[in-house]
Amino acid sequence: MAQTLVNFRIDQDLKEQMEQVCEELGLTMTTAFKIFMKKTVREKRIPFEVSEDPFYSKTNQKYLEKIIKNIENGTANLTEHELIEEE
Repeated sequence: MAQTLVNFRIDQDLKEQMEQVCEELGLTMTTAFKIFMKKTVREKRIPFEVSEDPFYSKTNQKYLEKIIKNIENGTANLTEHELIEEE
């Protein structure tokens, strides 16, 4: 089977963390990515759940904008503890 080179850029810290996890699993990153690609091709889907981070939901963004506005106009109650909603 002919081989090809796949090149992509990632954050240095993320790469180092991935290398550490792979090492702990007894894999190389190349092997881990091959496993991911083969499973993706076989199942014709991403083999894990991909979802939006709830922190970036419209509700949370609106809440954070309100806090910023209150801080800027001096009406913020910084001792108030409210939970950021997760959708």
